[in-house]
Amino acid sequence: MRLKGTYILLLVLVAIAFGNTACKKEKLLSSGGELKFSVDTLNFDTVFTSLGSYTAQFKIYNPQNQKVNISSVRIEGANASFYKLNVNGISGSATNMELAANDSMYVFATVNINPNDKNTPFVVDAKLIASMNGKDFSIPFIAYGQNAYYIRDSVMKTQTWKTDKPYVIINNALIDKGETLTIPAGCRIYMHADSRLLIWGTLNAVGTKKDSIIFQGDRLDRKYFGNVGYPGEWGGLYFNKTSSNNLMEYVILRNCGNSTTLGEAVFSPAAIQLNQDTINDSKAMLTMRYCNIENSIGYGILAFASTLVAENCLINACGAQTLATFEGGGYYLRHCNLITYGSNRISHTENPVLALINYRDIDDVSYVAGDLIAELDNCIIWGSLENECFIRKRSNTLFNVKLNNCLIKNQESLSSDAIVTNCILNQDPQFENYQAFNFRLKAGSPAIGKARVLTPPVSTDLDGKPRDPVTPDIGCYEN
Repeated sequence: MRLKGTYILLLVLVAIAFGNTACKKEKLLSSGGELKFSVDTLNFDTVFTSLGSYTAQFKIYNPQNQKVNISSVRIEGANASFYKLNVNGISGSATNMELAANDSMYVFATVNINPNDKNTPFVVDAKLIASMNGKDFSIPFIAYGQNAYYIRDSVMKTQTWKTDKPYVIINNALIDKGETLTIPAGCRIYMHADSRLLIWGTLNAVGTKKDSIIFQGDRLDRKYFGNVGYPGEWGGLYFNKTSSNNLMEYVILRNCGNSTTLGEAVFSPAAIQLNQDTINDSKAMLTMRYCNIENSIGYGILAFASTLVAENCLINACGAQTLATFEGGGYYLRHCNLITYGSNRISHTENPVLALINYRDIDDVSYVAGDLIAELDNCIIWGSLENECFIRKRSNTLFNVKLNNCLIKNQESLSSDAIVTNCILNQDPQFENYQAFNFRLKAGSPAIGKARVLTPPVSTDLDGKPRDPVTPDIGCYEN
């Protein structure tokens, strides 16, 4: 009985001890103290006017061993109205928020900047203030606004763009049939997510080595995302069958290739899509010189019974083929690099970099086919697969595929339907740094001095470097 009584007494004492602890309230710090922030400055990089930024976040810390009451969290300054806050789930400025000892709360912020008359980026700054016990604690907010020409779901007539401000295309922009869009050197075009430039007429985009023309996604805040570009940020360029005589020189298409829509129509995932050339004017639907397509989530160039001339072009890092032809057509590539290595952003496990096909399947039984002429001179066809060159013929249509003085990775024998002359097979081209997209040739590359002289000659490379007039190098770069 004495043992049982002792046990009951212990239980009572423990219950009293826990009861006293539970009734003890955390003391509020009523004077002094400090607040800390997880960042010294909240930077938004550059934001296009009228388009909102990403959502940035940071924390407010209570480093005291007592809880505190934050009387207000707010933004002040001449540009305060451009910024929006969410403090611990409360939209806008917040008041009388308790923060436990050694605890923190999240603050989320965005910025949306009004247009003005400036052409160059301009600073839009403000200050976040958190008040506690009559004292203010603050961090600066800094964003850079960039005005632009905005094109949203527009049908364009003949015009020449300017270079004083960038262009932002939202949704779709269409060059009407019989009309010409001229894009001058140095122009920058930013494509909103799921946007595409549709060419029913003619695109004339001619840059220079010094002032190229760049198409890319409209996210300028890449520093927040690790300074990397992601494939599929926007759609691509779509050339309709009514389009003709298109010219692109020193044009870069970056982080593109997503599938997009126009009404109920769905466009294939491709940086460039060329449809059937119906003009029959002896000129290619598209001529490309010194161009670069990189980081496409789909095809680099997807062509259906079309016509293409490409010189000194680099098409690399594509989720599907860098070049795929269907239903025939005419394709002439000189000193081009068609290259894809798999990465954590681009899957390269099935599709070879080059597919030259003269048909398109309709179903399991039926297909359509057309005459195919493809001549690749002095090109590098390479990637991380064992076989990077797929050539396939169906029907009795004309099939004239020639590979001349190319460096090709293909462990299997190349198709007997193709005429292969003086090509180098399965020898490492020895790129400077393929992981950094540097496909220039190291000394000792088997591609050096093995190209044939063309008529008319391709006298300079993608860097503008003169080619050897007698023994030029294979690919778009001269060593």
